[in-house]
Amino acid sequence: MTIRVFVVDDQDLVRMGTTMVIDAQPDMRVVGEARDGLDALTGLARVETDVVLMDVRMPRLDGVETTRRLLTGAGPKVIVLTTFDLDEYAFAALRAGASGFLLKDAPAEEIVTAVRTVHAGDAVIAPSTTRRLLDHVAPTLPLPADQEVLLTGREREVLRHIALGETNAEIAGRLFLSEGTVKTHVGRILGKLGLRDRVQAVIWAYEHGHARTDTPPQ
Repeated sequence: MTIRVFVVDDQDLVRMGTTMVIDAQPDMRVVGEARDGLDALTGLARVETDVVLMDVRMPRLDGVETTRRLLTGAGPKVIVLTTFDLDEYAFAALRAGASGFLLKDAPAEEIVTAVRTVHAGDAVIAPSTTRRLLDHVAPTLPLPADQEVLLTGREREVLRHIALGETNAEIAGRLFLSEGTVKTHVGRILGKLGLRDRVQAVIWAYEHGHARTDTPPQ
């Protein structure tokens, strides 16, 4: 199956470079390009797309609002691209439904791996950049009043490690569990909280105070 990718970026050289990287893959092809969000919405309405590589800072309509409008229906998966890892726009795009984010200067292999990962139904979580981004932005978020959820103590532990951007293998090593057991816990967490993927779990954990380092295990 060929993964159909749409590239959105207001910088011509970045857009062209990304397109070349994607088209060089045997299992991918670029089906469209756009310079801003408005052009992207118009183009995406005309072509079937699996994954959108979306710049967050663009004129006329930025990537956050474009992602929000695009994902109100059964739209394609979105990976947002940002120049800075401490970028409130990127965090807002994740909250709007994006399946992950990458730095624009990410290596080509990281970009194509992210596209394949998101297309397969998972989320792109880069531990270092995600943790710095959320540590920077999350403390400014108001905590909802209903923080009590029917998560077990072990599920809360796993959730805290997810919020730090750790992989299943890393979580398994820290908690002395098998990767299969961690994967089962992750699935139960997503199901209980009604979340789509790992990115939403990270955001939920920060917004509900389950990712704070001063929060003792429950």
